[in-house]
Amino acid sequence: MITDDVTVDTTDTLVVREVFGPSVQGEGPSTGRRCSCIRLGGCNLACGWCDTPETWDASRFDLRQTLTRRPVAEILTRALEGDPGMVFITGGEPLLHQHQDGWRSLLGGLILAGTEIEVETNGTQAPTVHTARWVTRFNVSPKLAHAGDPPEKRIRPGALYALLETRKAVFKFVVRDLADVHEVQAFTAAHGIPPHLVWVMPEGTDTATLSTRWGEIADPAIAAGFNLSHRLHVAIWGDEKGR
Repeated sequence: MITDDVTVDTTDTLVVREVFGPSVQGEGPSTGRRCSCIRLGGCNLACGWCDTPETWDASRFDLRQTLTRRPVAEILTRALEGDPGMVFITGGEPLLHQHQDGWRSLLGGLILAGTEIEVETNGTQAPTVHTARWVTRFNVSPKLAHAGDPPEKRIRPGALYALLETRKAVFKFVVRDLADVHEVQAFTAAHGIPPHLVWVMPEGTDTATLSTRWGEIADPAIAAGFNLSHRLHVAIWGDEKGR
């Protein structure tokens, strides 16, 4: 990993929902890899099917109870327990934090520890220079129409292009049916995203729902040139949080 110009102030802080692991990455090209997870708070979208609304939805949750501002030293110590090899940063939308000192210190601490860094993002935030330089992979998950937000809010072409330009991005789409697969085809063609960088994943938080949706989406997704992603953590632990 690149270690020049890394700076770490472990007294910096970030707003966190949870830090857990070692576990396994449940989605995308790193599925099954041993990792730890840092889940940050806050999001700029409001997906109707979001499985972690406690990170952003103040209409349903007391965010003063579900989110905590924690020192980077504490976050790093917990994330690196068990020598996970890879740390996955998610949310909410984690790139909302990238202009804070705590973000730079967090990435710096992970780099100095020698771990890979994956970041899941909804594709509406362009990475800063340091984020693009230090992150190992971006799992970009643009939201389709069924998520509920209007196109002008959930689709930011400039941010998508900036992420693609890092040459570290893959694109993961949550789909429910054949129409959603067709929407992914139109979306990726419109934004110049090559099919081999695309992973299609069924929406659902239980194995029965996932299995039903696989039957409709798998063949057309493969025919479109896309990769398939399971939700391995759901298959193993169901909808249990912190796994």
